[in-house]
Amino acid sequence: MKMLFISMAGLSLILIAITPAMAATNLEKATFAGGCFWCMEHPFDEIPGVVSVTSGYTGGQKENPTYKEVSAGGTGHAESVQVVYDPSKVTYETLLSVFWHNIDPTAKDRQFCDSGHQYRSVIFYHSEKQHRLALNSKSLLEKNKPFKEPVVTEIVQATEFYPAEDYHQHYYKKNPIRYKYYRTSCGRDRRLKELWGSEAAY
Repeated sequence: MKMLFISMAGLSLILIAITPAMAATNLEKATFAGGCFWCMEHPFDEIPGVVSVTSGYTGGQKENPTYKEVSAGGTGHAESVQVVYDPSKVTYETLLSVFWHNIDPTAKDRQFCDSGHQYRSVIFYHSEKQHRLALNSKSLLEKNKPFKEPVVTEIVQATEFYPAEDYHQHYYKKNPIRYKYYRTSCGRDRRLKELWGSEAAY
């Protein structure tokens, strides 16, 4: 962390802390929907070069939706995570790989035990470069997938992202026992193992 000292006409010095994230000027965003956002935070948090991961809602019509509204399925949003990353330290292709290996790309409007359009799997691209890389990754997956079913994950342009309520942020850290119970009872890890074998990431 860098410190900047500012003097104001002989008055006491003011100390401002500048974090690395604030100083960085080349950070980019990546947004993914892969079912329950609790389970999508952890894998991205572990990647060097990722600055932050935020759970939220995107892809819908209603402004500032609540968890209750989104989970009821009436807003059009998907539970999502927005990843802020330093492209000089981690590539978008790496983030795409992490995404694919943490979802069931064969499930339409569903992920594991959670059903509904709000739990669809989506890559929300923020630029033409991300769009191209996402399409390429999906095409390569179709050619080399270790499973028979077709890939139905959507690739659409990013729209407004609304952060979820505070109690949802980094739920896996705040409530590790409940989080692990949810993953197990939902069959997430078992299905990931079926799909990806030794490449399963969880």
